[in-house]
Amino acid sequence: MAPAAPRLILGLLVLSLCCEACKKVIFHVPSELEADMLVGRVDLKECLQSAEFISSSDGNFKVLEDGSVYTTSALSLSAEKKTFTILLKDIQEQVQKKIHVSLVEEEKKTPKTRHARDTVLKRTKRRWGPIPSVMIENSLGPFPLQIQQVQSDTAQNYTIYYSATGPGIDQDPKGLFYIERETGNIFATRAVDREQYPSFQIICFATTPDGYSPEVPLVHTIRIEDDNDNAPYFTQDLFEFCVPENSKPGVVVGKVIAEDRDEPYTLHTTLKYRIVSQTPPITPAFSLHGDTGVISVLLPQLDRELVPSYTLLVEVRDMAGQPFGLCTTGTVVVKIEDTNDNAPSFKQLQYETRVEENRVSVEILRVSVVDLDEPGSPGSGAVYEIIRGNDDQAFEITTDKNTNEGILCVVKGLDYETAKQRVLVIGVNNEAPYLLAPHSQQLSQSTCSVTVHVLDVDEGPVFKPCLLRLDVKECEDIGTAIGRYVAEDPETGNSEGIRYRIPPGQCNWINIDDRSGEVRTVRVLDRDIGEMRRGQCNITVLAIDRNGKTGTGTIQVCIVPGNKNFPRITQTDYIMCRDRKPICLTAQDGDEAPYSAPFVYRITDRNLASMWKLTPHDDNSWYLSPKSDTPYGIYEIPVSVTDNGGKIGENIVRVNLCDCVTPTECDGRTRQLSGGNVTLGLWAILAMILGSLLLLLILITICGCCGGGVMHRQVTDDCANHNLIISNTEAPGEEVMDHNIIPLQNTCDQGGYGVKTGEQQTFEMVKGRGHTLESVKGGGHQTLGSVKEGGGQPMMDTCRYSYSEWHNFTHPRLGEKVHLCRQDEEQKHSEDYLLSYNYEGKGSLAGSVGCCSDQHEEEALDFLDQLEPKFRTLAETCIKR
Repeated sequence: MAPAAPRLILGLLVLSLCCEACKKVIFHVPSELEADMLVGRVDLKECLQSAEFISSSDGNFKVLEDGSVYTTSALSLSAEKKTFTILLKDIQEQVQKKIHVSLVEEEKKTPKTRHARDTVLKRTKRRWGPIPSVMIENSLGPFPLQIQQVQSDTAQNYTIYYSATGPGIDQDPKGLFYIERETGNIFATRAVDREQYPSFQIICFATTPDGYSPEVPLVHTIRIEDDNDNAPYFTQDLFEFCVPENSKPGVVVGKVIAEDRDEPYTLHTTLKYRIVSQTPPITPAFSLHGDTGVISVLLPQLDRELVPSYTLLVEVRDMAGQPFGLCTTGTVVVKIEDTNDNAPSFKQLQYETRVEENRVSVEILRVSVVDLDEPGSPGSGAVYEIIRGNDDQAFEITTDKNTNEGILCVVKGLDYETAKQRVLVIGVNNEAPYLLAPHSQQLSQSTCSVTVHVLDVDEGPVFKPCLLRLDVKECEDIGTAIGRYVAEDPETGNSEGIRYRIPPGQCNWINIDDRSGEVRTVRVLDRDIGEMRRGQCNITVLAIDRNGKTGTGTIQVCIVPGNKNFPRITQTDYIMCRDRKPICLTAQDGDEAPYSAPFVYRITDRNLASMWKLTPHDDNSWYLSPKSDTPYGIYEIPVSVTDNGGKIGENIVRVNLCDCVTPTECDGRTRQLSGGNVTLGLWAILAMILGSLLLLLILITICGCCGGGVMHRQVTDDCANHNLIISNTEAPGEEVMDHNIIPLQNTCDQGGYGVKTGEQQTFEMVKGRGHTLESVKGGGHQTLGSVKEGGGQPMMDTCRYSYSEWHNFTHPRLGEKVHLCRQDEEQKHSEDYLLSYNYEGKGSLAGSVGCCSDQHEEEALDFLDQLEPKFRTLAETCIKR
């Protein structure tokens, strides 16, 4: 027999042993079992000949009538042995027997080594594998029809179990095939439908007379060959498609689909499509692709207005469209969609209508159009517009959606006296844009003319203008005439006999003369009071003619901001210290622009204006600062502030110009201005007296310690701190000595001051009467010792000098220098005399004042002309201009 299918037996070594009749069966199987896999076969008749009911205690296995055991699902043997029971029942004789089945995992064979040899030689019989059998679908017989024959050399009895494979098959057909027990011939009992059963698998068993199966079951496949017994059919009874009119050839309309139940990928299912007929039977408008079933536009001019839809009878045929193939027909409806290829046109080109003057929101005319496009579509919906004659927007035209008519209305009252008739030109378009049809000419917009006759009606007075704006300045006097508001009779064109009146219940800011229409104020208008804060008010005025006809108008009164407030300085008391930092004066004005900022400040007192000055800062603020020679004291400065409208506000600014560092130091020690002199207070005088006494006490103590007239010690460092010394540092630190200082030598000159160099005291003659820098440069130096002794002999004594000796030598000369510092070259008063040098501005070109002691390079002293103010006095003491 042929070998079994790999999916079913998977190389099983099946061993069926009956230890005891109806007691136990052992099968050796692999550890992993697949679904629908043959486990083994049990001889059921040996236990119970007439078994009517066969079942398994384990749902993972099923038992067939021939005793074959199959798996129902894939499983693995978790343990070494798995057992279940097969139950056999004979309902009539009420007999029941059990067969115990044990599944034992088969031993895995170890692979042989390369040089290993089998010690026992085995012979294997060649098995026969039959090719699949073919049975023609719907075969005419004769039946039973032999299909195949299976043979075995060791067995004599044959049985089969077969299963059908195919879509939607729940159970196998019974009695379709059978096998002769003695010969192994397989027969079919009736014809088979391939669409129901595409193929069968026949499992053949060969047994000995005693029921033993010496060979593995043989699997045989029977394939049902297809017969073209099914005609193709369309998936829909009716296909409906849409295509816009005037579509170009080749535009896809839709696709028809057909199917065939015969075997796929054969001529039996190779389909061809074609159009059988077209309704209406005119020039063919569409084409149908024979292989894909796609319908396309063929006629270049599809006009919906001529043919709104087409009906196509299509055919589908198998066998690639050959005449002997089976065919089916279907219906296709193609609707032509409307496009706006027809412009609307007026049914009538001229219209006339009438309307009374002053009528508003009244319909006066309806116009209609003709459009061949589909009714109710955007291609036929009319849109009307007034092209000419409606410059004042007195007319309006809309569309009635139900009738597609144009409704002409008057939205503003017409005046008979102005125009007795109006001529309008109306045009019409569609909601959708116009699409030009192929091979057609562009059409112009359709228009019509409408003549509107205006009917005369007796009217009431009319104000011109209907809204009058009157601007009134704030704080105007009561009764001020602010304007005139009159109405005219439309019939006569004049204002005779018209009376004017303001209805009650409105803001009572103004009144109007009942005859002349003159408008006057009845209240003082102020934007800061009550309802006037809004700044305006609308007042309705009535005009009544002789016939009692009434007209209305509106006066809009607007309050214009005025210049009613004086500017004033917000803060007037200040304290200014010795740094004389400018004071920022800021003014405020309650008025609005243009009657507020920018402000102009001015000092009204001429004497104080020579001592103080004002400089602009911004629109609201100015700086107040004293001039350089203004003495300390309390000043009351009258300052006038002028706003942009010319209104002047007078202010008194009180400034305490105090010799202080911070404003808090001026409490209790203010100075007053009296006759141009400064009078010191009591506490200031007392402080000066105490200071003088303290200085006298210090001098007496120094004189007592140093001795009278003896010059054996150098001047102490503390005493020297009151004189000019050389320092090359910009901050407190050690003194840096300049080795370029010329040592002191004997000279005949007198005057000068000392400079400390090394361990001896020298005095350079830098400025004074008869003593110049040239004389110093020439080598003529005078020591303090020579001045003291009156001779020219230098005294190189290392002892310090007393303070009195130092003071007697330096005081007259420094006094002269200070006196000269007050005057410039023209003997004029200098403004920077004895100023407080606390200004820390940008540095000078010299870098350090120590360079002033360099006596070897006189040409390098030009930089002293560009020094900052704080170095100017020092420079004047070093070199004479």
